[in-house]
Amino acid sequence: MDMDSASSVVLQALTQATSQDTAVLKPAEEQLRQWETQPGFYSVLLNIFNNHMLDVNVRWLAVLYFKNGIDRYWRRVAPHALSEEEKTSLRAGLITNFNEPVNQIATQIAVLIAKVARLDCPRQWPELIPILLESVKGQDGLQQHRALLTFYHVTKTLASKRLAQDRRLFQDLASGIYSFACSLWSHHTDCFLQQIYARDEATALSSLERTLLSLKVLRKLTVHGFQEPQQNMEVMGFLNAVFERLKQFLECCRQVGPDSTCREKLEKTIILYTKVLLDFLEYHPCAFIPLIQRSLEFAVSYVFTPAGEGVTFERFIVQCMNLIKMIVKNDAYKPAKNIDDSKPESLEAHKIKTAFFTHPTLTEIGRRLVSHYFLLTEEELTMWEEDPESFAVEETGGDSWKYSLRPCTEVLFLDIFHNYSQTLTPVLLDMVQNLQGPTNVEDPVQLLMKDAVYNAVGLAAYELFDNVDFDQWFKNQLLGELQVSHHRYKLIRRRVIWLIGQWISVKFKSDLRPLLYEVILSLMQDPDLVVRQLFFFRTEQFLPYLESIFGLLFQLLQQVTECDTKMQVLHVISCVIERVNIQIRPYVGCLVQYLPLLWKQSEEHNMLRCAILTTLIHLVQGLGAESKNLYPFLLPVIQLSTDVSQPPHVYLLEDGLELWLVTLENSPAVTPELLRIFQNMSALLELSSENVRTCFQIVNAYIYLSATEFLQSYAESLCRTFCDLLKDITNEGQVQVLKVVEIALKVSPILGAHMFQPLLPAVFRGIVDGERYPVVMSTYLGIMGRVLLQNSSFFFSLLTQMASESSQEMDQLLGSVIEMWVDRMDNITQPERRKLSSLALLSLLPSDNSVIQDKFCGIINICLEALHDVMTEDPETGTFKDCMLMSHFEEPKLSDDEEPPTEQDKRKKLLALEDPVHSVSLQQFVYEKLKAQQALMGDQGFGVLMETVDTELVSQLQEFLQGL
Repeated sequence: MDMDSASSVVLQALTQATSQDTAVLKPAEEQLRQWETQPGFYSVLLNIFNNHMLDVNVRWLAVLYFKNGIDRYWRRVAPHALSEEEKTSLRAGLITNFNEPVNQIATQIAVLIAKVARLDCPRQWPELIPILLESVKGQDGLQQHRALLTFYHVTKTLASKRLAQDRRLFQDLASGIYSFACSLWSHHTDCFLQQIYARDEATALSSLERTLLSLKVLRKLTVHGFQEPQQNMEVMGFLNAVFERLKQFLECCRQVGPDSTCREKLEKTIILYTKVLLDFLEYHPCAFIPLIQRSLEFAVSYVFTPAGEGVTFERFIVQCMNLIKMIVKNDAYKPAKNIDDSKPESLEAHKIKTAFFTHPTLTEIGRRLVSHYFLLTEEELTMWEEDPESFAVEETGGDSWKYSLRPCTEVLFLDIFHNYSQTLTPVLLDMVQNLQGPTNVEDPVQLLMKDAVYNAVGLAAYELFDNVDFDQWFKNQLLGELQVSHHRYKLIRRRVIWLIGQWISVKFKSDLRPLLYEVILSLMQDPDLVVRQLFFFRTEQFLPYLESIFGLLFQLLQQVTECDTKMQVLHVISCVIERVNIQIRPYVGCLVQYLPLLWKQSEEHNMLRCAILTTLIHLVQGLGAESKNLYPFLLPVIQLSTDVSQPPHVYLLEDGLELWLVTLENSPAVTPELLRIFQNMSALLELSSENVRTCFQIVNAYIYLSATEFLQSYAESLCRTFCDLLKDITNEGQVQVLKVVEIALKVSPILGAHMFQPLLPAVFRGIVDGERYPVVMSTYLGIMGRVLLQNSSFFFSLLTQMASESSQEMDQLLGSVIEMWVDRMDNITQPERRKLSSLALLSLLPSDNSVIQDKFCGIINICLEALHDVMTEDPETGTFKDCMLMSHFEEPKLSDDEEPPTEQDKRKKLLALEDPVHSVSLQQFVYEKLKAQQALMGDQGFGVLMETVDTELVSQLQEFLQGL
């Protein structure tokens, strides 16, 4: 078929594939899928998306198909790989003109060129960078912008490559183009500033867009392009210029006001400047030392002095605070305990910090953090009124300090207080002193200030240990504040309870506890939900009251008649059981006898039944393995709640599934009745509602509990359900399905592979095609790693099957799998899976197969990455050991706050002891496999093989293997 007729056929299929009508859409998609492997298909797509006369949606789709094709068929070793001739002509076609008029398509084309560059630049595509630089210099506005956009995406992609050889290539590129990138950024920045001050907003916006793109390029070059950036005058010159430019841009914010069309891009650019500094500090702490002084002066003046008024905005303040925090906390800037052991650069950095953080500076920072940044805002107070539950669980964990102002200020306060507590303790105590006695409820400013100061005292509890007599303060001040019942004082009631919670584990006399528990009992009736939710106690000191409080609660449960009140009492009972966990066992007899009766009486009251389910969840967790005695009542309740053919499931399903899960997790052994309930599952998975994640956890729990019986009874139907699910499911759903297969293989490598055989070809294909989504790819590799390592005969029969289906040589296909595995190792983030990957690929050695020897360098590369992940150095002996090894099962010693392990936790632990990831030393395995390869090939042949590995990697490998 000639090019013109091919174009019209493909164009017609793409047009139909943009239809809203599935009857038209589905056949078109199927047709396009079949053409993916036809020679010439991508050349046709290129012509279509480069033709600006065609419909935008059709061109957009053509770009997407092209982009997916790069992932699947661009590599030389991929099945149905594109021919070198076609690739040469496509590369040329992609960069003939940078004049795409539609922004979204232009971005996709830039990403697509970057994907090709990742594989081909500079070796097969040396002309890419010179052409981009030429086009960026051009006078045509559109062409200049599109070339710059592409330049950025190419730089970003090349900077992300991690192999030593690729890093060196990127460093060569960076040193060659750095001057040009700097002058380009300078030029666009100057143009923007002139235009914005001349009030020419439209032109200024397009210059700002170019400033932003050229700055993005510079950020990647600066952070990843130089091994010793401090030796490079231009790099250090650029970083110093960042401070000047930041001041100009912040001033610009003041001039243009909040409604300017440039405002959003302007703030984006300012944030990007701060990211340049933060990234450089993270990757090159020593090279950053000459910038410490300026960074601190800059950040502190904008965040803690009037200089920032009217120009700063929330995200900028967060970035500045993170800059201060990273400098204060940086280990490279702290001298060793013994000064003589310190590196000169650590001493230099410490000296700069000490000179900057004077007594007045620290006092001002401390005061401003508490009295300005800790105050609850209007929005937060409104949220408390309108949505108290959301307010009570506002997200402050994990990495939220990097992006959100409140957690960011609290983390900065803690770090500065920890490092400079001698200076800051008197400042904070002085603020407390000024707020003695109850605060006037008519004075909102003082109420907010007291809340902020108490917050600071709670956060710094460990640092203030020796300076605050908390017991006296509790008796003389805080107890009284808890008894002020005015609506406006709820702010302080909540904060005081939280504050006691912070101090109770630091310093709080036990004879004051009864007093505290009495207050808590009264606060359990507090009209404000946020105050009520701060229900806490220290288990061991609550135990003397447990029998009486639990008895009172149980009496109350029987006495009250209103459904709502019964639910509230059940909620408190649940809270108590949750907190004391296994300590509840002696006292639950009466409750266990009463719940079946209450369940029966509440047939008409589904919400009360939900409360009973919640209580049962906590009860099963408290009883652990003893919960098997509840099965005669428990299992029919689970059966009813999770049966979608029964009307009550609409109300009970979510809690019923949760109860089913904890019952399995705490079950000492499977029973026929417990196995039988699983018949409810296939209908639940077909619902694919928001409860699907819990359903998968239940499936996994059955596999851990009794893999053989469970898989033999249900794997076949489960496999059919999974095959249907995978046809139409999100990436996250896909991962959930695949995790079940992964766990089955982990628990039972032979039976698991046999039972889930129908799903494995799709996993294999996904690896060879280079699945685009990192989390899915990582799971594919986890599954294939298990099969290859623990059931190799099955792996090779699967390889044979896949080779014959794709009309390929087995060796060629194995080569594609290994190459993709090596290339996508970065997709795997879990250390267990990374170690598994290296064990699996090493298990192919020793081998005289030329394909495996050809991929030897990549296999060694993966092993080294995994060794870096899992080997820890023993400071005593200076030797390395594999930190993932587990030798024997021991019951962990628990602190008071830790929950005892469930039966499932124990099962997982015993399983881990047999898992190669935790029972085989990676270091030893690498050594033995290399020895065996050497024995197979002889010293000379092995020497030649080792020469294919980068010398730097060889020396790292030797370091890990020394002493073996």
